[in-house]
Amino acid sequence: MCGIVAYIGYREACPIILKGLHRLEYRGYDSAGVALLNGDLNVYKKKGKVAELEAFIAEKDTRAQVGMGHTRWATHGEPNDSNAHPHYSTSERIAIIHNGIIENYAALKQHLQQQGHVFHSDTDTEVFVNLIEEIQKQNNCTLEEAVRLALHEVVGAYAIVVLSRDEPNQLIAARKGSPLVIGVGKDEYFLASDATPIIEYTNEVVYVNDYEIVVIKDGQLDIRSKEDVQQTPYIQKLEMALDSIEKGGYEHFMLKEIFEQPRSILDSMRGRLELEAGHLNMGGIRAYERKFVNADRIIIVACGTSWHAGLVAEYLLEDLARIPVEVEYASEFRYRNPIITERDIVIAISQSGETADTLAAIELAKSKGATIFGICNVVGSSIARATDAGAYTHAGPEIGVASTKAFTAQVTVLTLLAMIVGHKRGTLSDTRLRELMVELSSIPAKVEKALLLNDEIELIAETFKDVPNFLYLGRGYNFPVALEGALKLKEISYIHAEGYPAAEMKHGPIALIDENMPVVVIATKDSSYEKVVSNIQEVKARKGRIIAVVTEGDTVIPAMAEFVIEVPLTSEVLVPLVSVVPLQLLSYHIAVLRGCNVDQPRNLAKSVTVE
Repeated sequence: MCGIVAYIGYREACPIILKGLHRLEYRGYDSAGVALLNGDLNVYKKKGKVAELEAFIAEKDTRAQVGMGHTRWATHGEPNDSNAHPHYSTSERIAIIHNGIIENYAALKQHLQQQGHVFHSDTDTEVFVNLIEEIQKQNNCTLEEAVRLALHEVVGAYAIVVLSRDEPNQLIAARKGSPLVIGVGKDEYFLASDATPIIEYTNEVVYVNDYEIVVIKDGQLDIRSKEDVQQTPYIQKLEMALDSIEKGGYEHFMLKEIFEQPRSILDSMRGRLELEAGHLNMGGIRAYERKFVNADRIIIVACGTSWHAGLVAEYLLEDLARIPVEVEYASEFRYRNPIITERDIVIAISQSGETADTLAAIELAKSKGATIFGICNVVGSSIARATDAGAYTHAGPEIGVASTKAFTAQVTVLTLLAMIVGHKRGTLSDTRLRELMVELSSIPAKVEKALLLNDEIELIAETFKDVPNFLYLGRGYNFPVALEGALKLKEISYIHAEGYPAAEMKHGPIALIDENMPVVVIATKDSSYEKVVSNIQEVKARKGRIIAVVTEGDTVIPAMAEFVIEVPLTSEVLVPLVSVVPLQLLSYHIAVLRGCNVDQPRNLAKSVTVE
């Protein structure tokens, strides 16, 4: 959710922090602030985006070689200057930035108020920093020890960075349930919620584990457990390139990421689909092949767009591998006392690898003895470390809040998984496997062709930019695509949209259809094509405005629809990888025409690290 960045070293801290906050703004943009330590401890913060913070501090003294910054996605307290981070303690000797939620903050706050602490915000974070101050006062201990003791008293999730006026040239950080990464430079260190603010300065990073406390002091990095046991930092090299987190000439990150899909799909297949050798290879599944082959059931847990990818996977795994599949909202999974056994496999899907609800679902499934297979995009993320095995999607950094290339990369990896498991189980013949491999290898080129429809789709967007509602319909493999198309439109244009299985329209939504209702129908040539034609006739009979996504060369549906978007002929099993692209472009252009902030839609954040 929120974005954290901090620096300690030989450079001026403030420019590094502000640049880092801009790169983390996709994680939260309700307000932003910095704390700079240079003899005194100065906190500057402002409601709004990072640019407003920059303007606010333009005339301030920002000289410092130690500092930290934060861009907020509000949980406790509305977005305003007072609730922005960093937060001072009552004495203003200590400052903190925090990503996460402290669940027992109300009881702690009441106790601290009795001890004389004064609060100026509605946040749980201000409770945290005053708890640290109170513990330090009561125990006459160092800031490090006070932080350690405070962590034993708080309940919830956190990634924190703490500065103290009385202990200069020192940064203290800790995490539980919210991501935190250390950048290791020459005589300098960086802290951030993810690697995007770090890559410009160093490609060497340490991923902080849950319950670890980081102390950077006098040029030395010290990592300890909550029980004060020293840990050996594991330094990894980032493969991320700086240009991958820049817009590269596109107006928005979202548009760039839509157009990156031919490459991201190919990268997600690279080394896994060996067409000439007729071989599929996924290292993450190798040690657990028998588990998949003998599984009683596969449970997929995910949220948002990843949940839609999971729905596609349900069709794939049941179709190709003949294994029963259940797709669960991770946010609901553990609250209904699910039945899980050691013969179940749980597939957890998350772009960021930090989704709090999905991590909680993993924890529950592990406690029941299930095998956990993770699919995520971020190397070293919490889900990658919490699962028994898994596969990275290799989509590259996705900065736009509305997920696009992550969806198609996830579906690509899930397709490969279903093909491997189906072949191992004997439910997918050699001949059918070869056909699917050839077809899958052609998908990047077909997506490239679908992207050529961009200008045509922009004209359709002009027609519908002011409507209040949309319906999206699809059947079979295209039903999850209808859900994803509706979600994209809601997320970035703020138009109400719903996705349905096309046949379900008759069971309620058809009441909404009139001459003002646009209905997007994904109607590619597949086993349910004739049924979808009938559904379109039902919409047309009620004067609905039909936007049809069809297979090239179709002559039946174009005679019925007001607008037609043609995509290349694709195997029914793989069609979501192609049919979703026009829907991404349609939502993008409608949002731009409505003047919406495409990359940072209101109320949303890229990585949902709170439950």
